[in-house]
Amino acid sequence: MTNITVLLLKQIVIMFVLIMVGYILYKKGMITNQGSKDMGNVLLYIVLPVVIINNFCIERSAENVADLLHALLLTVICSVIAIAVAYAVFGQRDGVANLSCVISNAGFIGIPLVSAALGGRAVFHIALMIVAVNLLLWTYGVFVMTGDTRYVKPQKIFGNPTVIAVAIGLVIFVLNLPVPALVRSIFSSVSAVNTPLAMFILGIYLAQTDLGKLFAKPVNYKVTILRLAVIPVLSMLALKLIPLGSPELKMAILLAAACPVGSAVPIFAMAYDRDYKEAVELVCLSTIICLVTLPLIVTVAGMFL
Repeated sequence: MTNITVLLLKQIVIMFVLIMVGYILYKKGMITNQGSKDMGNVLLYIVLPVVIINNFCIERSAENVADLLHALLLTVICSVIAIAVAYAVFGQRDGVANLSCVISNAGFIGIPLVSAALGGRAVFHIALMIVAVNLLLWTYGVFVMTGDTRYVKPQKIFGNPTVIAVAIGLVIFVLNLPVPALVRSIFSSVSAVNTPLAMFILGIYLAQTDLGKLFAKPVNYKVTILRLAVIPVLSMLALKLIPLGSPELKMAILLAAACPVGSAVPIFAMAYDRDYKEAVELVCLSTIICLVTLPLIVTVAGMFL
């Protein structure tokens, strides 16, 4: 597991450098707010769905089917833990803080980290975690932002690109459909821009944040500790107690669960007239601090799981 920690540290350094590129580009006026929004749309509607579909393009075997079912169970357990912790601490008082505890950046940060630390096949293990994050956004997220379940719309849940991508991927996987080499090559090329685009966007978020306020608010640290330490540790304990899934699968799920606040939270905060700046601060602070917490979590998990 020491090798995994080293690989993870290298990947985090790369991601931090890319974040700083996005930060500088925005500060220099080379990327506008509209440009960052367009980049976000490319990431959400094209890149991430392709990444997900690409990782379902594997042979349907007894081992892979078992891994998928185990990943589903472990993902549900980790999601329940996150919701329980967030609601116990914040309830309906602060929807942004509550949702920030629940939603990890499993897609844009989790995928490159899991791929770098555990290999490309391990990304298959966290595909359902990415789906869970999106389902939670459009169900639990809408509820804590509005306080009213009537705003939870089925078409929003099942019509978002991530869920559609998983549905397509599952069809390919279950039916063992052959994917031409050219298509796989295209998928790989598109998937390669996932990390740079996501990190550039986080850098743009950071450039729009008042760093003085970012590091001065106690609630920011409270949310960050819950998201990066309390929830991952409780998830690790739960994963240890469940006698299902390989150590690699559990590590992949844990890595995704231990990621910083999801970059979709500020978008939701803006959509439902909540404090967008608070959400951006939480994304930025948790992303900075995860440079320390993620390697620690992985090191402990390597000895524990």
